[in-house]
Amino acid sequence: MANQEKITICALVSADRQKAWDYYTLPEHVTKWNFADPSWHCPSASNDLTVGGRYVARMEAKDGSFGFDFEAVYTAIAPGESFTYEFGGRYASMHLTETDGGTEITVAFDPETENPVDLQQAGWQAILNNFKSYTEQH
Repeated sequence: MANQEKITICALVSADRQKAWDYYTLPEHVTKWNFADPSWHCPSASNDLTVGGRYVARMEAKDGSFGFDFEAVYTAIAPGESFTYEFGGRYASMHLTETDGGTEITVAFDPETENPVDLQQAGWQAILNNFKSYTEQH
């Protein structure tokens, strides 16, 4: 798995970089956008945005049929710009770049082996699209 290429997703958000950072990292915002499908939600989140700090987001089907905690530990942070975290032996990084049209957010992550790469990419992209919609509407 270590030699498998990272999956990269991105979105251009009509917001300045600080707003994008805040909406991506503050738990009171994370719970509003962190799900891939409307039948799911994120009822709780906590975020210790420090190297070695933990990020935890509860992901649940709205009908209560399934749920799990997404947990990660930060390995690098450039406040307002980027971070990397480790989750279950995999790594993901997020980077914000201010552009004329707003802020470009890029997320790259190690794929897992249970689901096809295109399904993983689509799921993470759907979550990022929710982030974009929520950030632009609030």
